[in-house]
Parts: sequence; C-alpha cells; structure tokens
Amino acid sequence: MTKANAKDNASKGKLKITMIKSRHGQLRNIAASAQGLGLRRIGQSVVVDDTPENRGMIHAATHMLKVENA
Repeated sequence: MTKANAKDNASKGKLKITMIKSRHGQLRNIAASAQGLGLRRIGQSVVVDDTPENRGMIHAATHMLKVENA
C-alpha cells in the first residue's frame, strides 16, 4: 500500500452498525449482506469503514440495521 492510499484510508469515516432484526426469513442476498458486514446476532454492533462497498451492503439490509457515525 502506498502512502497516498494509506492516507486516503485513514481519512475515511467509520460507521457503527447494529443489527436490530434477525437475518432469519430474509432473502439470501440480504442475509449475506448482514453477514458480510460481520453481524451475527440481534443487538450486535460492529464498526466498519465508510466505503462504497459497505454502503451497498448496508443499503441492501437497511430495514434490519441501525447505522450511526463512529
């Protein structure tokens, strides 16, 4: 990783994501998006980078997630 890339990654924000509904009964892509974010159970929170990839996964499962700035 070059210094420029490391600097860009350091300046990006972080998001705190909490699962508020179960993955069970959801479509496969929605459950996979929640799992891809590192969420396994209701009430669990994770802090992830604010990237377009993570935003896409959050958008897919927005009805079962609570998102805050970290």
